[in-house]
Amino acid sequence: MSLVDEINHNNVLIVGASQGIGLGFVQLLLQDDRIAKIYATYRQLESASELIALQDKYPERLICLSMDITDELQIVECVQQIRTEVNKLHLVVNCVGLLHEGSVQPEKSLRQIDPERLLRYFQVNSIGSVLLAKHLLSLFKHSDRSVFASISAKVGSLGDNQLGGWYGYRASKAALNMFMRNVAIEYGRTCPKTLVVMLHPGTTDTRLSRPYQGNVPAEKLFSVERTVTQLLAVIAQLQDGDSGQFFSWDGSRLPW
Repeated sequence: MSLVDEINHNNVLIVGASQGIGLGFVQLLLQDDRIAKIYATYRQLESASELIALQDKYPERLICLSMDITDELQIVECVQQIRTEVNKLHLVVNCVGLLHEGSVQPEKSLRQIDPERLLRYFQVNSIGSVLLAKHLLSLFKHSDRSVFASISAKVGSLGDNQLGGWYGYRASKAALNMFMRNVAIEYGRTCPKTLVVMLHPGTTDTRLSRPYQGNVPAEKLFSVERTVTQLLAVIAQLQDGDSGQFFSWDGSRLPW
C-alpha cells in the first residue's frame, strides 16, 4: 500500500534534511512522482552537498531552504517562502536532533551537568519543534488528511528509563514529546485533519549515533533507508485517533 494512497502527501516539508534520516526521507520521497513538492531545510550549506545535488537533479520538485530551527525569524522566513508557492502542506517531518556537538556531549553523571549545554539540548530538541508548530499551523488549515511528525527517541520515555544518564538528551526529548502532545490537542481544534505524532526511529547508522554504536547488536542497527522506510510505513498506518501519540519504528506505542 502506497504512502500517498493513505495520505494525500502532495506537498512535503522535511526539516533537517542535509544528512542522516532527513536526507533519507528526501531521497525516498523523490522516488514517488505523485508527490508534487518537497521542501527540505538545511542549517549549514557546507554539510548539505548531497541535498543540493538532489535539488539540481529534481529542480521542479525539490526546493532547498536554509533554516536554523533555533532561530524563530528563520522559521518565519522559511514558512513565508513556502507560502509563496503552495497554500498547504500534507506531510512535515522534523528530523533535527542534537546528541553531541563540540563540547555538548551526553552526561554520564551529575558531575557533568552544565546549564549552557542543557539549554542547547532544549533549544534544538524541544523548542525548535514547537516553534515549527506555531508557524506551520496556517499551512495545515485545510481539509486534506495530513501528518506532522517529529523524530523523538525512546530514551525520552520516562517509563522506559532504566539506565539513567544522558540528562540533557533524555529530558529534551521528553520535553519534545510534551510540547507536541500539547500541539496535537490544539491542532485538533484548529486543523483537525492533521495528525501530530512523535516517532522513535531506532538506532540508525548516522553521524548522531556513530560514537555510541559499540554495544548495539548488528540486527538492531538500521541503515538510513531501512529506518525511513519503516517510519513511512508507521505514518501510512496512522488512524484518526492517533494524534498526540508516541510510536516506535515498528508501529508500537511507547510509554510516556
